Amino acid sequence: MSTPSSAPLPAGTRPALSALDVVAFLCEIGGIVALAIWGFATWAFPWNLVVGILTPAAAIVLWALFVSLRAVFAVHPFVRAIAELLVYAAATAALWSLGLTWIGIAYAVVAVTVGLVVGRRRFA
Repeated sequence: MSTPSSAPLPAGTRPALSALDVVAFLCEIGGIVALAIWGFATWAFPWNLVVGILTPAAAIVLWALFVSLRAVFAVHPFVRAIAELLVYAAATAALWSLGLTWIGIAYAVVAVTVGLVVGRRRFA
């Protein structure tokens, strides 16, 4: 017997977003912004333009290929977690490089915790 929570959704609909989904999205956006700021602030002209644009673009491509809900490649959850952690680690390192050590640590703790909870929820 199926329960209401396990019943399939009508075509063209998706489950409602939770607060955890919003925080996970904000962690993703925060990581991309941190990489962009790092690229623009750390490097000298004209490399700041190159690194400031290409670094967040590479993170977006990595996320779109392996981590997003509509990822291009359906990979094992372990590979998905590694790709997600790679983006979070790069953003944390960028924040540390900017001298924002405590903000980097706070970002890493929140992003990894939310990633773990969301990842575990997908298996439930």
